[in-house]
Amino acid sequence: MHDMTAARAATNDTRLEAVDIVRGFALMALFLVHMIESYELYWADPRPGLIADTVYLLFMGKSFSLLALCFGFSFFILMDRAARRGVDFTARFAWRLTVLFAIGFLHAMVYRGDIIQLLAAVGFLLLIAHRVRSNRVLVGVAVFCFLSPLLLIQLAAAIAGAGWANQPPNHYSDPAMATYLSGGFTEYLRANLWTGQLPKWWFMIESGRLTQILGLYLVGMVLGRIGFFARLGDYALARWIALPIAAAAVLSLYFFRDDLATAFVAQNHGEAANRLFGTLLGSWFELAGTAFWALVLLALVQSPARALLRPLAGVGRTTLTLYILQSLVFVPVFYGFGLGLHDDWDQRTRLLVGLGAIVAQLALAHWWLRHFRYGPVEWVWRALTYWRRDIPFRGRAGG
Repeated sequence: MHDMTAARAATNDTRLEAVDIVRGFALMALFLVHMIESYELYWADPRPGLIADTVYLLFMGKSFSLLALCFGFSFFILMDRAARRGVDFTARFAWRLTVLFAIGFLHAMVYRGDIIQLLAAVGFLLLIAHRVRSNRVLVGVAVFCFLSPLLLIQLAAAIAGAGWANQPPNHYSDPAMATYLSGGFTEYLRANLWTGQLPKWWFMIESGRLTQILGLYLVGMVLGRIGFFARLGDYALARWIALPIAAAAVLSLYFFRDDLATAFVAQNHGEAANRLFGTLLGSWFELAGTAFWALVLLALVQSPARALLRPLAGVGRTTLTLYILQSLVFVPVFYGFGLGLHDDWDQRTRLLVGLGAIVAQLALAHWWLRHFRYGPVEWVWRALTYWRRDIPFRGRAGG
Protein backbone atom coordinates (compact mmCIF):
# COMPACT_ATOMS: atom_id res chain seq x y z
CA MET A 1 0.00 0.00 0.00
CA HIS A 2 2.51 2.63 -1.22
CA ASP A 3 4.82 1.84 1.67
CA MET A 4 2.34 3.44 4.06
CA THR A 5 3.65 1.46 7.02
CA ALA A 6 7.13 2.93 6.67
CA ALA A 7 5.71 6.42 6.22
CA ARG A 8 3.63 6.10 9.36
CA ALA A 9 6.51 4.82 11.43
CA ALA A 10 8.75 7.63 10.27
CA THR A 11 6.27 10.45 10.84
CA ASN A 12 4.78 9.08 14.08
CA ASP A 13 3.77 12.09 16.22
CA THR A 14 6.77 14.28 15.45
CA ARG A 15 6.99 17.12 12.99
CA LEU A 16 9.24 16.75 10.00
CA GLU A 17 11.89 19.44 10.12
CA ALA A 18 12.36 19.42 6.33
CA VAL A 19 8.73 20.45 5.80
CA ASP A 20 8.99 23.13 8.47
CA ILE A 21 12.08 24.51 6.72
CA VAL A 22 10.28 24.62 3.36
CA ARG A 23 7.26 26.27 4.96
CA GLY A 24 9.43 28.78 6.80
CA PHE A 25 11.32 29.65 3.63
CA ALA A 26 8.05 30.08 1.75
CA LEU A 27 6.66 32.44 4.38
CA MET A 28 9.78 34.61 4.43
CA ALA A 29 9.86 34.72 0.61
CA LEU A 30 6.18 35.69 0.52
CA PHE A 31 6.82 38.40 3.11
CA LEU A 32 9.64 39.83 1.00
CA VAL A 33 7.28 39.99 -2.00
CA HIS A 34 4.73 41.81 0.16
CA MET A 35 7.34 44.30 1.31
CA ILE A 36 8.57 45.08 -2.21
CA GLU A 37 4.99 45.59 -3.39
CA SER A 38 4.15 47.72 -0.31
CA TYR A 39 1.44 45.22 0.57
CA GLU A 40 -0.16 45.62 -2.88
CA LEU A 41 -0.03 49.43 -3.10
CA TYR A 42 2.87 49.14 -5.56
CA TRP A 43 0.35 48.06 -8.21
CA ALA A 44 -1.44 51.42 -8.10
CA ASP A 45 1.58 52.87 -9.94
CA PRO A 46 4.04 50.07 -10.82
CA ARG A 47 7.62 51.22 -11.26
CA PRO A 48 9.79 48.28 -12.35
CA GLY A 49 13.35 48.20 -11.12
CA LEU A 50 16.14 45.73 -10.59
CA ILE A 51 15.18 44.96 -6.99
CA ALA A 52 11.45 44.55 -7.61
CA ASP A 53 11.96 42.58 -10.80
CA THR A 54 14.42 40.21 -9.12
CA VAL A 55 12.27 39.57 -6.04
CA TYR A 56 9.17 39.00 -8.15
CA LEU A 57 11.07 36.71 -10.51
CA LEU A 58 12.48 34.58 -7.70
CA PHE A 59 9.56 34.41 -5.31
CA MET A 60 6.25 35.75 -6.63
CA GLY A 61 3.75 32.91 -7.04
CA LYS A 62 6.36 30.35 -6.03
CA SER A 63 6.35 31.12 -2.30
CA PHE A 64 2.56 30.91 -2.15
CA SER A 65 2.66 27.61 -4.03
CA LEU A 66 5.20 26.15 -1.60
CA LEU A 67 2.82 26.95 1.25
CA ALA A 68 0.02 25.15 -0.59
CA LEU A 69 2.25 22.10 -1.09
CA CYS A 70 3.01 22.01 2.64
CA PHE A 71 -0.69 22.40 3.44
CA GLY A 72 -1.51 19.27 1.47
CA PHE A 73 1.18 17.35 3.31
CA SER A 74 -0.05 18.58 6.70
CA PHE A 75 -3.54 17.38 5.79
CA PHE A 76 -2.18 13.89 5.21
CA ILE A 77 -0.33 13.91 8.54
CA LEU A 78 -3.46 14.85 10.51
CA MET A 79 -5.68 12.36 8.74
CA ASP A 80 -3.09 9.58 9.00
CA ARG A 81 -2.46 10.09 12.71
CA ALA A 82 -6.19 9.97 13.38
CA ALA A 83 -6.55 6.82 11.28
CA ARG A 84 -3.81 5.10 13.27
CA ARG A 85 -5.83 5.88 16.41
CA GLY A 86 -8.89 4.38 14.76
CA VAL A 87 -10.57 7.78 14.40
CA ASP A 88 -12.22 9.27 11.32
CA PHE A 89 -10.92 12.84 11.31
CA THR A 90 -13.09 14.02 8.39
CA ALA A 91 -15.67 15.99 10.38
CA ARG A 92 -13.03 17.38 12.71
CA PHE A 93 -10.89 18.52 9.81
CA ALA A 94 -13.89 20.17 8.16
CA TRP A 95 -14.42 22.09 11.40
CA ARG A 96 -10.70 22.87 11.52
CA LEU A 97 -10.96 24.39 8.03
CA THR A 98 -14.00 26.38 9.10
CA VAL A 99 -12.06 27.84 12.02
CA LEU A 100 -9.14 28.60 9.71
CA PHE A 101 -11.48 30.38 7.30
CA ALA A 102 -12.78 32.49 10.19
CA ILE A 103 -9.20 33.38 11.18
CA GLY A 104 -8.57 34.31 7.55
CA PHE A 105 -11.68 36.49 7.52
CA LEU A 106 -10.42 38.44 10.53
CA HIS A 107 -6.98 38.76 8.95
CA ALA A 108 -8.55 39.97 5.70
CA MET A 109 -9.93 42.91 7.64
CA VAL A 110 -6.30 43.86 8.27
CA TYR A 111 -4.91 42.93 4.85
CA ARG A 112 -7.24 42.25 1.94
CA GLY A 113 -4.59 40.09 0.25
CA ASP A 114 -5.04 37.41 2.93
CA ILE A 115 -4.47 33.89 1.60
CA ILE A 116 -5.72 32.00 4.66
CA GLN A 117 -9.32 32.11 3.49
CA LEU A 118 -8.36 30.75 0.09
CA LEU A 119 -6.28 27.92 1.52
CA ALA A 120 -9.12 26.97 3.87
CA ALA A 121 -11.83 27.09 1.19
CA VAL A 122 -9.92 24.92 -1.29
CA GLY A 123 -8.94 22.61 1.58
CA PHE A 124 -12.46 21.21 1.76
CA LEU A 125 -11.80 19.45 -1.56
CA LEU A 126 -9.06 17.45 0.17
CA LEU A 127 -11.74 15.69 2.17
CA ILE A 128 -13.04 14.26 -1.10
CA ALA A 129 -9.59 13.50 -2.48
CA HIS A 130 -8.69 11.64 0.71
CA ARG A 131 -11.27 8.99 -0.21
CA VAL A 132 -9.38 8.24 -3.44
CA ARG A 133 -6.89 5.52 -2.60
CA SER A 134 -5.02 5.51 -5.91
CA ASN A 135 -2.06 7.87 -5.87
CA ARG A 136 -1.86 7.66 -9.66
CA VAL A 137 -5.38 9.01 -9.96
CA LEU A 138 -4.57 11.87 -7.58
CA VAL A 139 -1.39 12.73 -9.48
CA GLY A 140 -3.37 12.66 -12.72
CA VAL A 141 -5.93 15.08 -11.28
CA ALA A 142 -3.09 17.28 -10.04
CA VAL A 143 -1.52 17.42 -13.51
CA PHE A 144 -4.92 18.32 -14.95
CA CYS A 145 -5.17 21.16 -12.42
CA PHE A 146 -1.66 22.36 -13.31
CA LEU A 147 -2.71 22.68 -16.95
CA SER A 148 -5.11 25.43 -15.78
CA PRO A 149 -8.22 23.99 -17.47
CA LEU A 150 -10.32 27.11 -16.83
CA LEU A 151 -7.75 29.25 -18.64
CA LEU A 152 -7.53 26.77 -21.50
CA ILE A 153 -11.32 26.78 -21.92
CA GLN A 154 -11.42 30.57 -21.90
CA LEU A 155 -8.50 30.73 -24.33
CA ALA A 156 -10.28 28.40 -26.76
CA ALA A 157 -13.46 30.45 -26.40
CA ALA A 158 -11.57 33.71 -26.98
CA ILE A 159 -9.98 32.32 -30.14
CA ALA A 160 -13.44 31.23 -31.28
CA GLY A 161 -14.70 34.78 -30.78
CA ALA A 162 -16.94 34.25 -27.74
CA GLY A 163 -17.89 37.62 -26.28
CA TRP A 164 -17.60 36.60 -22.64
CA ALA A 165 -14.06 35.27 -23.16
CA ASN A 166 -12.89 38.48 -24.82
CA GLN A 167 -13.85 40.77 -21.97
CA PRO A 168 -11.17 42.43 -19.79
CA PRO A 169 -10.45 40.45 -16.60
CA ASN A 170 -12.61 41.38 -13.63
CA HIS A 171 -9.56 41.70 -11.38
CA TYR A 172 -8.28 44.59 -13.52
CA SER A 173 -10.83 46.78 -11.74
CA ASP A 174 -9.85 47.65 -8.17
CA PRO A 175 -12.30 50.20 -6.71
CA ALA A 176 -10.74 49.92 -3.24
CA MET A 177 -7.22 51.01 -4.20
CA ALA A 178 -7.91 54.74 -3.79
CA THR A 179 -9.15 54.06 -0.27
CA TYR A 180 -6.02 52.08 0.59
CA LEU A 181 -3.80 54.87 -0.70
CA SER A 182 -5.39 57.79 1.09
CA GLY A 183 -8.59 56.79 2.88
CA GLY A 184 -9.30 56.85 6.60
CA PHE A 185 -9.41 53.86 8.91
CA THR A 186 -13.20 53.41 8.75
CA GLU A 187 -13.17 53.53 4.96
CA TYR A 188 -10.29 51.06 4.93
CA LEU A 189 -12.19 48.55 7.06
CA ARG A 190 -15.30 48.94 4.93
CA ALA A 191 -13.27 48.31 1.77
CA ASN A 192 -11.68 45.20 3.27
CA LEU A 193 -15.11 43.83 4.09
CA TRP A 194 -16.24 43.60 0.47
CA THR A 195 -15.07 45.85 -2.39
CA GLY A 196 -11.39 45.18 -1.69
CA GLN A 197 -11.93 41.42 -1.60
CA LEU A 198 -13.52 41.07 -5.03
CA PRO A 199 -10.37 41.76 -7.11
CA LYS A 200 -8.44 39.20 -5.04
CA TRP A 201 -10.94 36.41 -5.58
CA TRP A 202 -11.33 37.26 -9.26
CA PHE A 203 -7.57 37.14 -9.66
CA MET A 204 -7.39 33.69 -8.08
CA ILE A 205 -9.99 32.43 -10.54
CA GLU A 206 -8.85 34.27 -13.66
CA SER A 207 -5.14 33.59 -13.19
CA GLY A 208 -5.59 29.85 -12.79
CA ARG A 209 -4.23 30.06 -9.25
CA LEU A 210 -7.31 28.36 -7.80
CA THR A 211 -6.85 25.09 -9.70
CA GLN A 212 -3.08 25.19 -9.14
CA ILE A 213 -3.62 25.28 -5.39
CA LEU A 214 -5.77 22.17 -5.56
CA GLY A 215 -3.11 20.44 -7.65
CA LEU A 216 -0.41 21.35 -5.13
CA TYR A 217 -2.60 20.12 -2.28
CA LEU A 218 -2.94 16.76 -4.00
CA VAL A 219 0.80 16.50 -4.66
CA GLY A 220 1.54 17.33 -1.02
CA MET A 221 -0.91 14.68 0.14
CA VAL A 222 0.58 12.04 -2.17
CA LEU A 223 4.11 12.91 -1.01
CA GLY A 224 2.91 12.31 2.52
CA ARG A 225 1.41 8.96 1.59
CA ILE A 226 4.63 7.65 0.08
CA GLY A 227 6.78 8.91 2.95
CA PHE A 228 8.69 11.32 0.72
CA PHE A 229 9.60 13.87 3.41
CA ALA A 230 10.02 11.29 6.15
CA ARG A 231 12.56 9.30 4.11
CA LEU A 232 14.30 11.88 1.94
CA GLY A 233 17.35 9.67 1.54
CA ASP A 234 15.32 6.95 -0.13
CA TYR A 235 14.17 9.42 -2.76
CA ALA A 236 17.56 11.08 -3.30
CA LEU A 237 18.03 9.68 -6.81
CA ALA A 238 14.55 10.71 -7.90
CA ARG A 239 15.11 14.20 -6.50
CA TRP A 240 18.45 14.61 -8.28
CA ILE A 241 16.83 13.54 -11.56
CA ALA A 242 13.90 15.91 -11.04
CA LEU A 243 16.08 18.91 -10.13
CA PRO A 244 17.71 19.46 -13.58
CA ILE A 245 14.35 18.82 -15.23
CA ALA A 246 12.76 21.54 -13.10
CA ALA A 247 15.71 23.84 -13.77
CA ALA A 248 15.43 23.24 -17.52
CA ALA A 249 11.70 24.03 -17.40
CA VAL A 250 12.35 27.26 -15.49
CA LEU A 251 15.09 28.38 -17.85
CA SER A 252 13.14 27.44 -20.97
CA LEU A 253 10.05 29.32 -19.88
CA TYR A 254 12.13 32.29 -18.75
CA PHE A 255 14.18 32.67 -21.92
CA PHE A 256 11.62 31.55 -24.51
CA ARG A 257 8.35 32.77 -22.99
CA ASP A 258 8.51 36.08 -24.86
CA ASP A 259 9.29 34.32 -28.14
CA LEU A 260 6.34 31.97 -27.65
CA ALA A 261 4.07 34.90 -26.79
CA THR A 262 5.25 36.82 -29.86
CA ALA A 263 4.60 33.83 -32.10
CA PHE A 264 1.12 33.50 -30.62
CA VAL A 265 0.37 37.21 -31.10
CA ALA A 266 1.29 36.81 -34.76
CA GLN A 267 -1.68 34.46 -35.15
CA ASN A 268 -4.00 37.47 -34.63
CA HIS A 269 -6.39 35.82 -32.20
CA GLY A 270 -7.05 39.07 -30.40
CA GLU A 271 -5.95 40.92 -27.28
CA ALA A 272 -7.81 38.69 -24.81
CA ALA A 273 -6.40 35.49 -26.30
CA ASN A 274 -2.90 36.97 -26.22
CA ARG A 275 -3.33 37.89 -22.56
CA LEU A 276 -4.68 34.46 -21.64
CA PHE A 277 -1.84 32.70 -23.42
CA GLY A 278 0.67 34.86 -21.54
CA THR A 279 -1.09 34.05 -18.27
CA LEU A 280 -0.84 30.33 -19.03
CA LEU A 281 2.89 30.56 -19.69
CA GLY A 282 3.33 32.57 -16.50
CA SER A 283 1.43 30.02 -14.42
CA TRP A 284 3.58 27.18 -15.75
CA PHE A 285 6.72 29.20 -15.07
CA GLU A 286 5.64 29.64 -11.46
CA LEU A 287 4.94 25.92 -11.09
CA ALA A 288 8.36 25.05 -12.49
CA GLY A 289 9.91 27.56 -10.11
CA THR A 290 8.01 26.05 -7.19
CA ALA A 291 9.34 22.59 -8.01
CA PHE A 292 12.86 23.97 -8.39
CA TRP A 293 12.81 25.77 -5.02
CA ALA A 294 11.36 22.72 -3.24
CA LEU A 295 14.02 20.41 -4.68
CA VAL A 296 16.86 22.84 -3.94
CA LEU A 297 15.71 23.30 -0.34
CA LEU A 298 15.42 19.55 0.20
CA ALA A 299 18.88 19.01 -1.29
CA LEU A 300 20.26 21.59 1.14
CA VAL A 301 18.41 19.93 4.02
CA GLN A 302 20.25 16.70 3.13
CA SER A 303 23.61 18.50 3.13
CA PRO A 304 25.82 20.20 5.75
CA ALA A 305 23.88 23.40 4.96
CA ARG A 306 20.99 22.02 7.03
CA ALA A 307 22.40 23.76 10.10
CA LEU A 308 22.11 27.11 8.32
CA LEU A 309 18.51 26.40 7.28
CA ARG A 310 17.38 25.12 10.67
CA PRO A 311 16.26 28.58 11.94
CA LEU A 312 13.62 28.52 9.19
CA ALA A 313 12.00 25.53 10.89
CA GLY A 314 10.94 27.71 13.81
CA VAL A 315 9.30 30.11 11.40
CA GLY A 316 7.64 27.13 9.75
CA ARG A 317 6.12 26.10 13.08
CA THR A 318 4.70 29.57 13.73
CA THR A 319 3.68 30.44 10.18
CA LEU A 320 0.11 31.45 10.94
CA THR A 321 1.09 33.76 13.80
CA LEU A 322 3.92 35.41 11.89
CA TYR A 323 1.87 35.82 8.71
CA ILE A 324 -0.77 37.77 10.63
CA LEU A 325 1.83 39.69 12.64
CA GLN A 326 3.51 40.85 9.42
CA SER A 327 0.27 42.47 8.30
CA LEU A 328 -0.45 44.03 11.68
CA VAL A 329 2.96 45.72 11.62
CA PHE A 330 3.45 46.72 8.00
CA VAL A 331 -0.01 47.45 6.59
CA PRO A 332 -0.25 50.57 8.82
CA VAL A 333 3.27 51.48 7.72
CA PHE A 334 2.32 51.61 4.04
CA TYR A 335 -1.40 52.43 3.93
CA GLY A 336 -2.99 55.85 3.92
CA PHE A 337 -4.76 55.49 7.27
CA GLY A 338 -1.34 54.94 8.92
CA LEU A 339 2.08 56.29 8.06
CA GLY A 340 1.45 56.18 4.31
CA LEU A 341 5.05 55.32 3.43
CA HIS A 342 4.18 53.39 0.26
CA ASP A 343 5.42 56.27 -1.90
CA ASP A 344 8.21 57.42 0.44
CA TRP A 345 10.28 54.26 0.67
CA ASP A 346 12.08 53.28 -2.51
CA GLN A 347 12.67 49.66 -3.49
CA ARG A 348 16.06 49.54 -1.79
CA THR A 349 14.60 50.78 1.50
CA ARG A 350 11.73 48.31 1.35
CA LEU A 351 14.20 45.50 0.65
CA LEU A 352 16.48 46.43 3.56
CA VAL A 353 13.58 46.82 5.98
CA GLY A 354 12.15 43.52 4.75
CA LEU A 355 15.43 41.68 5.25
CA GLY A 356 15.80 43.18 8.70
CA ALA A 357 12.28 42.10 9.58
CA ILE A 358 13.06 38.57 8.38
CA VAL A 359 16.04 38.39 10.75
CA ALA A 360 13.78 39.65 13.54
CA GLN A 361 11.16 37.00 12.79
CA LEU A 362 13.76 34.22 12.80
CA ALA A 363 14.96 35.39 16.21
CA LEU A 364 11.42 35.81 17.53
CA ALA A 365 10.35 32.33 16.42
CA HIS A 366 13.47 30.80 17.99
CA TRP A 367 12.88 32.60 21.28
CA TRP A 368 9.15 31.84 21.32
CA LEU A 369 9.56 28.10 20.76
CA ARG A 370 12.06 27.92 23.60
CA HIS A 371 9.22 28.89 25.94
CA PHE A 372 6.02 27.81 24.20
CA ARG A 373 4.84 24.76 22.30
CA TYR A 374 2.88 26.65 19.64
CA GLY A 375 2.54 30.11 18.20
CA PRO A 376 -0.40 31.93 19.82
CA VAL A 377 -2.63 31.77 16.74
CA GLU A 378 -1.62 28.15 16.16
CA TRP A 379 -2.64 27.34 19.73
CA VAL A 380 -6.02 29.06 19.33
CA TRP A 381 -6.58 27.19 16.07
CA ARG A 382 -5.70 23.89 17.73
CA ALA A 383 -7.83 24.58 20.80
CA LEU A 384 -10.85 25.49 18.68
CA THR A 385 -10.28 22.47 16.43
CA TYR A 386 -10.64 20.11 19.39
CA TRP A 387 -12.85 22.48 21.36
CA ARG A 388 -10.52 22.21 24.36
CA ARG A 389 -8.71 24.78 26.49
CA ASP A 390 -6.39 22.33 28.24
CA ILE A 391 -4.03 21.90 25.29
CA PRO A 392 -0.51 22.59 26.63
CA PHE A 393 0.82 25.98 25.61
CA ARG A 394 3.84 26.69 27.75
CA GLY A 395 6.95 24.56 27.55
CA ARG A 396 9.56 24.02 24.86
CA ALA A 397 8.14 22.94 21.51
CA GLY A 398 8.77 19.28 20.97
CA GLY A 399 7.50 19.23 17.39
